Amino acid sequence: MVQLEAFVRIEILERRSYICKGCICMNKKTKKDFLWIILFLIVFINGFEAGGYQASLWTIGKDFDLSMTSMGLYAAMELFATMLAPILLGGWADRSEKNKCISLMLIIQISAAVLAFLTTSNNIFLVSVFFLGLTTSALQFISIAALADAYPISGGKKVAYITTMYASGALVAPLVVDFYLRHNLGWRTLFAILAAGSILTLTGIVLSGSGKREANAASDSSQSSGDVFVLSGILLLGVIMCIYVGFENGFTFFVDTLFTDVLKSSGGKFALSLFWAVMIPSRFLVGRFSGHAKKILIGAIVAIPCTMLPLSASANPAVVMLLCVPLGLASGAIYPSVLTIMLPLAGKRTATATGIITSATGIGGVVFTAMTGYMADLWGMRFAMLALVSFFAISLLAALIVTRKA
Repeated sequence: MVQLEAFVRIEILERRSYICKGCICMNKKTKKDFLWIILFLIVFINGFEAGGYQASLWTIGKDFDLSMTSMGLYAAMELFATMLAPILLGGWADRSEKNKCISLMLIIQISAAVLAFLTTSNNIFLVSVFFLGLTTSALQFISIAALADAYPISGGKKVAYITTMYASGALVAPLVVDFYLRHNLGWRTLFAILAAGSILTLTGIVLSGSGKREANAASDSSQSSGDVFVLSGILLLGVIMCIYVGFENGFTFFVDTLFTDVLKSSGGKFALSLFWAVMIPSRFLVGRFSGHAKKILIGAIVAIPCTMLPLSASANPAVVMLLCVPLGLASGAIYPSVLTIMLPLAGKRTATATGIITSATGIGGVVFTAMTGYMADLWGMRFAMLALVSFFAISLLAALIVTRKA
């Protein structure tokens, strides 16, 4: 009789345990996962900030009576902060819960955007731009790392796809800037929009929670090579991104000036949007065909200088506008290809690896953007843009080496 009672009690406990486990599984299934949406939105807003600041630079320069060199330095201030963020924050992000890191960066970004919107002082404006660059850079690499960590199965494709959001934001921004400038709202409107968007994403990241959304894909060798961190490969990818982003910023910050001052055309903002627009399908295709990222990367590196040669030589605004299409397609393929190649080389240090690459982009942005403005003052905008693409010979060499390591 005692044995029978013990058996019944054990049976009841097992049933209760089964029911509880079932409830937990149901809760997990019914709880909607929207973390990836918030991370995508953060990167979209980063792109919007970059494209909006690029489209506003000429107007800001006229308002503050800046020379080409000074405009290049104004652009370089943000990019200098972009370079510093991964150096200062990469290790911290790997050691900490990434959602909390993102929340803190969003709070600082909101404060900087509000300051940029309200101030009339040049110096305070530059300080706010510095912190905007710092936070957008940190949000970029921490969001990508958080995406890869939370989705170990689909992370490779999601990382490639998330770069389309950056391009989408940069595409929309010049059109929005052109719209509100034509309606006499002023260039400071950009920072009001940025603050509102950051408040929205801060709310979303707090509500989304933390932790992995997918089971760990330990057997998927295409996503990670375990604990191995291949520093030499990451540094070579950094060289590629340094040169590419240096070119991209030199082109995008000054393409409106090229159209306005050299080609005597008002189509600069549309050309900038077109350049970013064609990046979207390019980056989507890299995500779709991520297995061919190495070949795509080498092809894109070759295509950019081949396109810039006729673009810089043309005096026809329509031809320059048309050449922005292949230039954008090739440019759009580089970033997602680099990130896809990076994942097997990063091991478990995804934030550090992404941070190194992001830091390299900041170095390229600072040096090449300032150099573009300086060369444009000395020798003209055409020569300045043509000089930028000569560095892609180094990128090609780095790509050929790293694709053998990955």
